[in-house]
Amino acid sequence: MPAANDNPITKAELADRVPDVVVITGMSGSGRTQAMHVFEDMGYFCIDNLPPRLILQLAELVGINAGIGRHLAVTCDLRSQGLFDELQDAIQMLRDHEMSCKIVFLEASDEVLMRRYNENRRRHPLAMPGETTADAIQRERVQLASIRECSDMIIDTTRLRTSELRAKLLVAFSELTDQQLMDVRVFSFGFKHGMPVEADIMIDVRFLPNPFYDPEMRKLTGLDEKVSTFVLENPKTKEFLDAWFKLLDAVMPGYVAEGKPQLSIAIGCTGGQHRSVAIAEATAHYLERQSYHVSISHRDLPRANRTATGEAH
Repeated sequence: MPAANDNPITKAELADRVPDVVVITGMSGSGRTQAMHVFEDMGYFCIDNLPPRLILQLAELVGINAGIGRHLAVTCDLRSQGLFDELQDAIQMLRDHEMSCKIVFLEASDEVLMRRYNENRRRHPLAMPGETTADAIQRERVQLASIRECSDMIIDTTRLRTSELRAKLLVAFSELTDQQLMDVRVFSFGFKHGMPVEADIMIDVRFLPNPFYDPEMRKLTGLDEKVSTFVLENPKTKEFLDAWFKLLDAVMPGYVAEGKPQLSIAIGCTGGQHRSVAIAEATAHYLERQSYHVSISHRDLPRANRTATGEAH
């Protein structure tokens, strides 16, 4: 799998692809909230239902024009009176301050929008007293026509799953690869201290040779080179790691494709001191080389110095 920086883009290309400010607008019920969640996962500073006249002020407040690398995403809808004129003015003011902006317009068919409101038992936010949902949708569509025409990206969510919406936005507005956008947590644990309930993937490595039975390594951990070498250089471990890494190569792209924002991988041995720690470290390093964003922790390692010397790990 190629690393994320195999084909680095220039600073100018990045500035064109990833604007300082993204305005999310469009039909009510078309997925603006879901889109905002995607931008949050990308690290954008996000504000919902912001009047366009405040965009420049907010952009300056979060320091976008200070060159700190932060991006801003806001949603705007017709509850802001004069939305089209305000948006046009806001975009021009951003450009005057040398900040780039793009508009993402979300829409869906009338039938799908009505079904979504019926399923959620919500009233259309723009519906007037005595007005049906269908009437409110038609009126909103007409009023948004001019904004739709000047939008940089139009996404029809009629038949779009949330993961597909996420993928479209990531391709258009993320500085990171899909792998880097998924937070992968790798952690070791000891079965005798309880199985983790938060794990998406769990592997049991108690079948591997145990350093505990060597008196010189009994009080050490999988972070110590002597223990790590003992575990990782064993032929049985090498055979296991080859199969384990092939399994990860097979399943990880699937989690990425589904738009999973977080993934927990738990690796367990008896006490969480020797084998699981070494294997968790090797797993984390392998995934990092595949350009995943990985954090590693060892749940039961603090217990190592408090355990009885007669218990195997």
